[in-house]
Amino acid sequence: MNKDLESIQEARDLAEAAFTAFQTFEHFTEEQVERVLAEISKTGIAQAAALAQIAVEETGYGTVQHKTLKNLFCARDVYNAIRPMKTVGIVSEDPEKKVFEVASPIGVIAAIIPSTNPTSTAIYKALIALKGRNTIVFSPHPSAVKCIRETSRLISEAAERAGAPKNVISCMKTPTLEGTEALMKHSRTSLILATGGTGLVKAAYSAGKPAYGVGPGNVPTYIESTADVPRAVRDILTGKTFDNGTLCSSEQSIVCDESVKDAALEQLRAQGAYICNPAEKALLEQIIQTPRRTLNTKIVGQAAEKIAAMAGFKVPSGTRAIVAHADGVGLMYPI
Repeated sequence: MNKDLESIQEARDLAEAAFTAFQTFEHFTEEQVERVLAEISKTGIAQAAALAQIAVEETGYGTVQHKTLKNLFCARDVYNAIRPMKTVGIVSEDPEKKVFEVASPIGVIAAIIPSTNPTSTAIYKALIALKGRNTIVFSPHPSAVKCIRETSRLISEAAERAGAPKNVISCMKTPTLEGTEALMKHSRTSLILATGGTGLVKAAYSAGKPAYGVGPGNVPTYIESTADVPRAVRDILTGKTFDNGTLCSSEQSIVCDESVKDAALEQLRAQGAYICNPAEKALLEQIIQTPRRTLNTKIVGQAAEKIAAMAGFKVPSGTRAIVAHADGVGLMYPI
């Protein structure tokens, strides 16, 4: 059977099954919903390290240690943050103006899950969807199907153990662009949560449904003349190197006042960064992007030493990040 047709049919089947589950789940009380979320959180915490291991093995991105922390953050901290929120019945009222705000679920949510943060994204999207008494269908990135499906299986079983109907959480096993588009545009889909590349996010916004999209990040940082330079550099490197820079919030560039430039470079060296010479910078530019001037995905989520080796030069063992001077901004300046 054609893979695209199989994916489209799977998307349709999962959307219908999720809608059937929603017709029961939307009538759950706040106590019933909380029991479901508590069991998902408990399972996510217990499986955080195992899911991180699977994600790194499958995608090759990031580190098990940091992916474990991300899974724990989503399963524990996101859950604790949304737990006090009231999402059933009257959630606020203004007797004087005679205005009442009533929480109402939206229905089936299509969730696009990326390869960079696969398991953690699936956990938190499931939690926030079910908190509002919605059901959710995951469309995983093709290079992270195994770890996302395993996450979906574990938290779906947890939800059912706590009394949720079958298929409140489900996941495509054959994701294609056509299948994902079919899921987003399906008549039973009421909302889209899209995390991924620019094209995917644009497709989500064009699907004719309410959509929340998060595309790639390109975060600049600024070290001002009065800054605590050692601390600024420490914070920048911590953010940049966490999970080998796979987060959209990872720092990608430093804009520095001339008066503290030398101090910043000194601190970068002292704190484990490697400053490229012009020849190494040229090699780095060749590996950063493809001939079409798009990001070379082979360097994504990799350690600094590996990226340097791919570029053709060597950095000291333990190097945390590679730094090179940018001559300008735009497609002509890959750095």
